[in-house]
Amino acid sequence: MANKCDVCGKGNATGMQVSHSHIRTKKTWAPNLQTVKTTIKGTPKTLKVCTRCLRSGKVQRAN
Repeated sequence: MANKCDVCGKGNATGMQVSHSHIRTKKTWAPNLQTVKTTIKGTPKTLKVCTRCLRSGKVQRAN
């Protein structure tokens, strides 16, 4: 399963990790995803949501 936010689509970012001696190796940064139970159109669903979407109120947790 992809490491992607179901609301905004934020996913893994890739780049280079550069050491002090300038040796470069590939590195990935993963988003902080949380599994959240929400209600969408009256039906409960489980979504993978990044913490930025949770904090900004784009997703409401189910009770």
